[in-house]
Amino acid sequence: MKQRLGGLLGGAAALSLMAGLVLPSPAAAVMVKGYEIDEATSPTVVVNKHRPLDPVTYVPAPLTRIKTEQLRTDAAQAYQQMVKAAKAERVNIVAISGYRSYDHQASLYNSYVQQYGQETADTIAARAGHSEHQTGLAMDVGNASGVCALQDCFEDTPVGAWVANNAHQYGFLIRYPKGEQDVTGYKYEPWHLRYVGVDLATKIRAGAGETGTPDIDTMEEFFGLAPAPDYLY
Repeated sequence: MKQRLGGLLGGAAALSLMAGLVLPSPAAAVMVKGYEIDEATSPTVVVNKHRPLDPVTYVPAPLTRIKTEQLRTDAAQAYQQMVKAAKAERVNIVAISGYRSYDHQASLYNSYVQQYGQETADTIAARAGHSEHQTGLAMDVGNASGVCALQDCFEDTPVGAWVANNAHQYGFLIRYPKGEQDVTGYKYEPWHLRYVGVDLATKIRAGAGETGTPDIDTMEEFFGLAPAPDYLY
């Protein structure tokens, strides 16, 4: 069962941009359930096909390097703690793709459009300015062996199973869950982890797992935002 509450913020903001209207200043941002979901600098910012970053060329700071990748420092610290905990259980989490700049995301998205066409590209990669990777709060992870990298079968690998059960303890969500493409706009990505902080990650995890409660396993559903399966333009 999916919650389908009306959108509170994202759609209106995007439509205002299209209409050339002036958006509220940062000081006027609305808190939802006690969380800041509009500011690009917020660890709980909601970014999807209806909710571009503001500004769209936003660059997070400071960034911390993790091997060949980068994350925003707060997310990086949590990620490193998670990796250490997994390693203690003989599970080796490998960083595949972290922060991507606006230009990097644009290049990646355009390459998918050329390979698969825009309709398919929009289900597997975000347009520049709409990507969680641009926030510096998202990391795609994999196994050291490379098995099932960026594939649905990743969920059944050691790292896939471990993050599904434990990532929330370190503030991470599986941002694009199975069966939620009509809400998030993206196919199932068990490898895509999004840092939101332990408090919010734990609440969404509980909403997804409690018997008798609505199936709330996305940020959109938790915050009562409209589903964002497609872009508004």
